Amino acid sequence: MVATDAPLVSQQLKRLARRVSLGLGRNGSISDNGSGDIFIAFSTANPGAAATDHVVDVKMLPNDMLAPVFAATVEATEESIVNAVVGRRIHDWDREPSRDCAAARSLRAVLKKYNRLNP
Repeated sequence: MVATDAPLVSQQLKRLARRVSLGLGRNGSISDNGSGDIFIAFSTANPGAAATDHVVDVKMLPNDMLAPVFAATVEATEESIVNAVVGRRIHDWDREPSRDCAAARSLRAVLKKYNRLNP
């Protein structure tokens, strides 16, 4: 599930939801036949856009400005998977070395080797 406050319309949200699979792929998922992967996205922008009793004004980002939103979705998906595996954000490991288990240290070494960690 992707939640954003970026002003996006339904077609843009569908495109955003598709980027989740890229974040999964960065961590090695192949989303096979039985995976049951379902991705949804919603925006908290445009409150009242679903009103049925009057015309509403809706704001949206131009399509040419969506690349950073797409990139953020991929990166957030990747980060949330690693966080779920090791129990905390990978970028916090350096600040809390006493909590690192061997598996977390090994995972961090692999992520670093393949340039998946931001300095």
